[in-house]
Amino acid sequence: TENTRNMADRQAKATSNQTQKETDMEANAKDKAVRAEELKNKANEFFKAKKFELAIKYYSQAIDLDPTVAVYYGNRSFAHLKTESYGYALADASRALELDKSYVKGYYRRASANMALGKFKLALKDFEAVKRAKPKDSDAITKYNECNKIVRQRAFAKAIAVETRSAVESVHYETLTVEDSYQGPRLEEEVTTEFMRELLQWLKREKRLHRKYAYKIIVNAKKQLEALPTLVDVRIPECNRFTVCGDIHGQFYDLLNIFELNGLPSEDNPYLFNGDFVDRGSFSVEVILTLFGFKLLLPNHFFMSRGNHESDTMNQMYGFEGEVKSKYATQMVEVFSEVFNWLPLAHCIDNKILVMHGGLFKEDGVTLDDIRKVDRNRQPPEEGLMCDLLWSDPQMLPGRSPSKRGVGIHFGPNITEDFCRRNRLEMVIRSHEVKSDGYEVAHNGKCITVFSAPNYCDQMGNKGAFITLTKNLKPKYTTYAAVPHPNVKPMQYASSLFGLLS
Repeated sequence: TENTRNMADRQAKATSNQTQKETDMEANAKDKAVRAEELKNKANEFFKAKKFELAIKYYSQAIDLDPTVAVYYGNRSFAHLKTESYGYALADASRALELDKSYVKGYYRRASANMALGKFKLALKDFEAVKRAKPKDSDAITKYNECNKIVRQRAFAKAIAVETRSAVESVHYETLTVEDSYQGPRLEEEVTTEFMRELLQWLKREKRLHRKYAYKIIVNAKKQLEALPTLVDVRIPECNRFTVCGDIHGQFYDLLNIFELNGLPSEDNPYLFNGDFVDRGSFSVEVILTLFGFKLLLPNHFFMSRGNHESDTMNQMYGFEGEVKSKYATQMVEVFSEVFNWLPLAHCIDNKILVMHGGLFKEDGVTLDDIRKVDRNRQPPEEGLMCDLLWSDPQMLPGRSPSKRGVGIHFGPNITEDFCRRNRLEMVIRSHEVKSDGYEVAHNGKCITVFSAPNYCDQMGNKGAFITLTKNLKPKYTTYAAVPHPNVKPMQYASSLFGLLS
């Protein structure tokens, strides 16, 4: 009948339309897949050029077009590792493995992120998965064995942990003999300006300070530091000049360049170094002995804040522990650990500028008195005020969000505004993040980042910077490029396992 024919026609048309729609959708999906692959390839080129932020941008665009490809997440995870965004790297690696449990690189990426966060047991599980997937792969076996060794060492140390005599108290540097062949600087009494000048020249020539004098500097630094409060109040002196430096990260020759540009520390040229003195760069011993030496020379005109890298886990991973063992002894590693525990967590300049390594807090209402009450003589915890002071970062958006690092938080301009108003501060100065110009002014001028290690790890291409403050508290920024250094690569003293993060 006519009705039947009409119904059949409509059904055929509907089927045809559905088929065309499915064809169009399939073509659109293929087009998206092609464009996503093009974006991934573009991101790979930026990654090879060590432009990791741009790589992340294009990996993200590829994921937006096709969120079903494990490799896109795995690649972005690797880029996040390079920018030390360990929380993001962990999330991406986990998502990659949700999409494809056979994606071996996903296990590598997740293990690397967990190692960076000091979660070695979780890292070991992923290395086990890699070893099962590639049982004859020597690299997989090596990384599993090294990670397993660390897990066992930490378990053993925890099992036998008791109240023991401090490592510093076990050092008797007075009894050490200085060989006649030693031609370097000698620290017979107190640290002097002449000794510091000789020390800088000696270390610049890649010579080693005698262990007797190295121990003397470290032990006496502890005596000074443990007498200080957690939050140190600082006054800009009559010379009307005060310099704040950010991360140095073992880049000794760039530290020397700072002194060349800005003058050696003195009563008329005071400094504050804002944490992360060691790790990654392979001249961390030279850096820390220099800074401790100036602290002894100028106790009231040279200041040091603790960074997140002044900790056992970071030092074990990023090279300082290995460097100290190579240049001196295992005992000195333990001594440094004790001394780092006494580094102040923050400084307040003229009651108006708070300086800390990381940033502000997960909680509202924190006061300067709350910071003063923090018990700092310990390894950094995974949460709380001490954790945030060492690990947190600013963000552009208001409010707070989980940290890209997996530790601490991101805090927005309203958080900074509220904190400054409550504590009658004009601004906060912090470090902790690589910036292309060596510094960044954010949060309407109330949050300044300063980073003093140019061409970080010999690969980031950034400038370094330091801040000069005068009585008017208006920051002046000095930027500079990296200077040549001896042919010793960053992370030279880290194990091959930790080379995943370099």
